[in-house]
Amino acid sequence: MAETNVTSQNPAGEQTQQPVDAELSGSVQPVSEGKELNQDARMWGMFCHLAGVGGLLPVVPVIGSIVVPLIIWQIKKDESGFVDEHGKEAVNFQISILIYAAIACIFCFACVGFALLPAVYIFDFVCLLIAALRANDGQRYRYPLCIRLIK
Repeated sequence: MAETNVTSQNPAGEQTQQPVDAELSGSVQPVSEGKELNQDARMWGMFCHLAGVGGLLPVVPVIGSIVVPLIIWQIKKDESGFVDEHGKEAVNFQISILIYAAIACIFCFACVGFALLPAVYIFDFVCLLIAALRANDGQRYRYPLCIRLIK
């Protein structure tokens, strides 16, 4: 067995070298980023994305899709950088979807928007589900076709 030396500090602040088996040190795998995030941060990151589903409900169409993720992000952004990043991404995407839906409504006068508007909402739903699953797994996610107004 090969041995390597590891430098560490004892409580008195002195540096000491200790032999470590190379086979043992090689078997230690770094913890993946998703596992070192706490469950609470992953849950709130997921909720930031899932709050956009409120925009697909007929009760609160515009308010639900932008305001709810914005409120969750504003409340929880100081607790975790992970929630801050996912909250910004969710709010930016929902603002982008609102812009795309408004453009599709304008194109309804040209009879193209009737096919374009449902495609925008299907794209919204699929992307936010993927983002919510990635946030729950502790992974970062960037939405496609997103206008990043909040940095």
